Amino acid sequence: MGIQGLTSFIEANSQIYRDVQFRDSRLVVDGSNLSCHLYYTEGLDQTYGGDCAGYADLIERFIKALRGCGIQPYVVLDGGSDHTDKKLETKKKRDKALIQAAHEKSLGRQTWGDIMPLMCISLFRRTLFRLKVPVVQCFLEADQEVAALASEWQCPVLSKDSDFYIFDLPAGVLPIPHFQWEVAAQRGFVPCKIYTASSFCSIYNIQPRVLSAFAVLAGNDYVKLEDMGVSLHLGAHEKTRPANLGELLRRLRGFQEPQEALKAALRLMGEMSRQKKAEVLKSLSAGMEEYQLPPSALGRFFTDGTVPPLPPEDRALVSDWVRLPFTKGRLDKVILNVLRLRRVRLPVMVEHKSLPSSHLTSRPIRQVMYGLLLGDEEVEEYDRKGLQLTRCMVRSVCRGAARQLSLDSLDKLSQRVRVLMEALEVEPSCFQGVEPHLRLLVAVTCCWMQNASPPPHQHLLQALLLGLVTTHTSTGRTHTDTHTHTPLYSMWMNCCDVCVVALQVENRNAPPSLDQNVAHAFNQWHSCVMFSMQLNQLLGEPLPEPEGRLFHQLVHSLREGKQPERLLTSSSLKLYRTLLAAVEQARHQGTSASATEEAATADQGRGWELVTHGKGKKRGHQPKNSELGRRKKR
Repeated sequence: MGIQGLTSFIEANSQIYRDVQFRDSRLVVDGSNLSCHLYYTEGLDQTYGGDCAGYADLIERFIKALRGCGIQPYVVLDGGSDHTDKKLETKKKRDKALIQAAHEKSLGRQTWGDIMPLMCISLFRRTLFRLKVPVVQCFLEADQEVAALASEWQCPVLSKDSDFYIFDLPAGVLPIPHFQWEVAAQRGFVPCKIYTASSFCSIYNIQPRVLSAFAVLAGNDYVKLEDMGVSLHLGAHEKTRPANLGELLRRLRGFQEPQEALKAALRLMGEMSRQKKAEVLKSLSAGMEEYQLPPSALGRFFTDGTVPPLPPEDRALVSDWVRLPFTKGRLDKVILNVLRLRRVRLPVMVEHKSLPSSHLTSRPIRQVMYGLLLGDEEVEEYDRKGLQLTRCMVRSVCRGAARQLSLDSLDKLSQRVRVLMEALEVEPSCFQGVEPHLRLLVAVTCCWMQNASPPPHQHLLQALLLGLVTTHTSTGRTHTDTHTHTPLYSMWMNCCDVCVVALQVENRNAPPSLDQNVAHAFNQWHSCVMFSMQLNQLLGEPLPEPEGRLFHQLVHSLREGKQPERLLTSSSLKLYRTLLAAVEQARHQGTSASATEEAATADQGRGWELVTHGKGKKRGHQPKNSELGRRKKR
């Protein structure tokens, strides 16, 4: 993300940085950037569904290190895409590369691409909530808000996004790769490097105001010359990116204003018509606006709880009650993307190209969520088919109790539990004897058993339930330790501990190799969990939210004849049998009238399209009943 090649360029010219001993200060954190950096650089598992326990512990250690040095972090998260969705092409290219990387990982091969496991995306936020770290989620992408807040508070930004090298921040940027928080406990400060735009401009003898022109001419996530069919002709070194950036900086010397620099750059782009020049200049000028600092809307939220206003374009689309839970990070950004754009990009998961996307299993859950947000309208979903990025129009579903709800009053009505249960195709009677904090996970598991393809084997269900109920006999942690860990965190810890127990019982020193079918089955479960949690959040959490290496080792043990009872204590065995009975009851109840209707519509996506540079090519069949009626005016 950011300016193409700029980070490498600066690393090769390290005199731009200054060494500092950072302590006793506020710190504005680019949360979306930090969450990925921590996970990937620690080498946590990406193939088996995610090491949630290790990730949560890592986040705890990071925050503890900062607080031990008197550093108060304020974490700012990205929100939804704006109405122009100007980064869509960049995101599609990234998704195409990730799909290929995910397939390679499913084969056990090393690849450059990193895949953030589904549950770890929300776990970052939930761990920060538990640690009482101030967190805010922006309505739009966070870069400008992060920079504006840091400028107002005169404190640095922590990020590795090179876009922050363009903002003229008074206290500069602390690049995450040079932020040595691991040694902070021994030293009482964090050794790190600091970047300032003033240092950069002094070394390369350009005006700070011209940095925004440099950014768009170099190419960022919003503006790329090649996408406009033009290129800069800078001389003999054009084939090497660092030399290209150096030459571009040299040519920007002497300009006082960015518009002067852009007009001069047009003369280096070859012959163009007057109209083409005007189009290119307009696009470049619009790209420079991303580096203009607005007044900070976040300072008052952190100091006195004042919720930022919605962007003007959203006020006719988004109910006012959404602002507070969204700003607190209690609603996922997918909510705003559906309302604004009628579009959802489904996260890439590690799975073999020959298998269908695991997100197909959770589509009925998303359809209900779309219905609550949009009524009868369709939503454009981007997903995987084989190794191709595809798009599909998916119909919203409003049935049963959901017909009685509207977005404007969704936070106040009493039918929310019924809506959730109907979406997951579960009768409340199945919950007899199931503790409240496990009910959402049991309902999701029932939905997974009914919709997964192929139907999950009994060994998979047993392994999953074992992970949900096993206590931590070695550490004394149980699912009731909510003062220390959220239920989801404890659940993941249970799953990991059960894997260890299974290995100890079988005297195994290494996990079995990745089973593609097992991985695919549990990917489907993960997708159902993620979207059911988003639906539960939208409904105001009518069910308590639940907070691995996944269950591959357990499945391996069960396939070889290991009985689940041998891995459980007597108290855990009772809970295991209760959960198993609940799931089996849901399976044997058959298909209710509402479930039949849902199953009939679950796959009614209006045609698959192969995504190629923004243009769609029809692929596959179109379902018969695809007429969706008129769009609802909002």
